[in-house]
Amino acid sequence: MDVKTFLKELIAALADTNFVEDIDLKSEGIIINGRVVLAGEMFLNVYYNEITETIAFALIKNEKRIWGIDKDSIRDWHIHPLNDPEQHESIQPVTIFDIIGKLKNILKN
Repeated sequence: MDVKTFLKELIAALADTNFVEDIDLKSEGIIINGRVVLAGEMFLNVYYNEITETIAFALIKNEKRIWGIDKDSIRDWHIHPLNDPEQHESIQPVTIFDIIGKLKNILKN
């Protein structure tokens, strides 16, 4: 996936939510980095590298990751579960829409 497609899918997935207060993403060539400010003094840190295909979504509260989903060259797709965000649990590949859907479920609770 290229940077343009990643951004397009992310914005489309976030547009279907009611908890986004602000979006601050920066594109540096092949890299997207930034945050999506959420209600409740939380934000979603977002990172994408087109060349390495690294994807990282981390839900941050009080300056700590409380949940996340990543894909990297070491662990492939994995989740940092709510009950123990330091863990790396392998998962099947997911789309950006899947990730934002999981985030919606977390924020409902």
